[in-house]
Parts: sequence; C-alpha cells; structure tokens
Amino acid sequence: MTATTTTPLATAPVRIVRQPSDRLRAWATRAPLLPALVFMIAVTQLPFVATLVISFFDWNALYPKARRFTGLDNYHQVLTDADLRHSVWTTVLLTVSVVLVSLLLGLGLALLLDRPFRGRGVVRTLLIAPFLVVPVAAALLWKHVLYNPEYGLLNGLLHAVGGPQPDWISRTPLLAVEASLVWQWTPFMMLILLAGLQSRDQQQIEAARVDGASDWQVFRHLTLPHLRRYLELGALLGSIHIVQNFDAVFTLTSGGLGTANLPYTVYQSFYQAHENGLASAAGVLVVLGSIVVATFALRVVSSLFREEAVRS
Repeated sequence: MTATTTTPLATAPVRIVRQPSDRLRAWATRAPLLPALVFMIAVTQLPFVATLVISFFDWNALYPKARRFTGLDNYHQVLTDADLRHSVWTTVLLTVSVVLVSLLLGLGLALLLDRPFRGRGVVRTLLIAPFLVVPVAAALLWKHVLYNPEYGLLNGLLHAVGGPQPDWISRTPLLAVEASLVWQWTPFMMLILLAGLQSRDQQQIEAARVDGASDWQVFRHLTLPHLRRYLELGALLGSIHIVQNFDAVFTLTSGGLGTANLPYTVYQSFYQAHENGLASAAGVLVVLGSIVVATFALRVVSSLFREEAVRS
C-alpha cells in the first residue's frame, strides 16, 4: 500500500483594498457644489457682514473722515425715530393686508380652476400672467393705465356712467399700492393652493359625498384642513417678499403720502441723506425680520415634504 503525500498549495499574497472612509466619500460627493457655495458666500454673506459692520458706525458719505463707532445707537434711532417707526407700521400694514387679500382671492380662483371646464388651461395661463410681469412694469401699468386721473381706465369707466373723476393715488395712496401688489401676488397664492387642492385624497371626498355631505361641508371639514399647510406656506412666502417690496412704493407714490415702508426708508437714508450707518441698521432689521419669517416657511415646507413621503 503506497501512501500519497499532498503538497500544500502556494498561497497567493492577499491584497488589502482600503475602502474610502465615509467622511472622504461625503466630501467627494459635495466637491462639485463647493464653487457654487463659495460664490454664494462671496455674493450674499460678505456684503451682509460689511453692512452689519457699517451699522455700528455713524457714517455719513458726505463726511467720510468723520465716521466714528457708535455701537447700537443706529438701531436705537431706527426703533425710536417717529418717521422710522411709521415706516415699520406701514410695512406691517401693507404686508398683512396684501397677504390676506391675495390668499382669499387665490383660494377662490384655485377652487374655480380645480373644476374641469373647457379652456381651463388658457384661463390658468392668463391668471398666472400678472405674477410674471416685472414689478416695476406692473407698478407703471397701474400708475398710468389704471390710476391716471385724465386717461386712466378706472376714471374712463366712471366717466361712462357719469361718475366722479378722482385722483386715485392722491386720495387713497396706500390702497393704490396695496391693489397693485394684490393683483401681482394673487396668482402666486393661487398656484400654491391649486397644488394643494390637486393633492387631496379623492376617495375620501367621494366617500363624504356618498354619505350625503354638501359642498360646503366637504370644503369646511375636508378641503380647508388639508389646505392649512398650503395657506401657511403661501402666507409666509408672500410675507417674505412683500416685506422687502420697494418697486411699487417707489413707482406709484415715491414714498409720499404716508406710504414709505421700511425698504423705501432705507433707500432714503442711504441715497438721499447719505447716512450709511443708519441705512445699514435699518437694512439689517429688514433682513432679520425676513430670516424669522423664512425660518417658519422652511418648517412648513419640511412638514409638507414629510406628509407627502408618509402618504406615498
């Protein structure tokens, strides 16, 4: 009996492949975004930091060598000066009124467009058009085509029925600004609310109608609670933009007749009074107010995304 011997096979050297760490992989993923991030910081954040620094100085552009550090005096003047406080109140009044009226009109238009009818696409496009107009052009349209006391459309209609011929901007200046902004922002609210209406659970609505619910009951108990988040989102986004509105006030009234809001006051302080420090302080307050509103808007958007993820 012969015994067989087996020779052990030569083992090949094991090559260890190092996997990239999670941190390195994350940086490799973010690397293409770094140029855009650097550009955004250079364009937005650096000017804001410069504005924040200037806001602590008494700095008149006509006397640049006389500038001096004053701490929070500019902010105290913004919050205590009568004209500046009036501009803050005008900003709040303008924002609240425009947002509320735009939301109500946008909700009505969204409910109409949610129903199928012939030519709905054309009507929807026409209703969106005001939001696509350049803000300065929209203000000029209202100032000359509608409000002009001599050849404006409003006075032309009143003249046809034997009515008065008022000067709309002089008689109701703040209302004139609000009407032009409502006309421009109602389509934006309509789009947001229409998206909310089209995301409703149709089976739930059909079940409610089978149970005998009326249109008002369906709207009150199903549609309106579903639209709450969309109403909040429209109000917050509209507030962010209208708080910073400058075009309508500058074009229609030039800040006169009690219509100067905070952005226009910043313009007056900087370009007319040459008070760089005071204008910077007012601008910082506008930015901080916008950031507060934007924070709530981002929370609402995040909650909407979470609800859609759970639903899908």
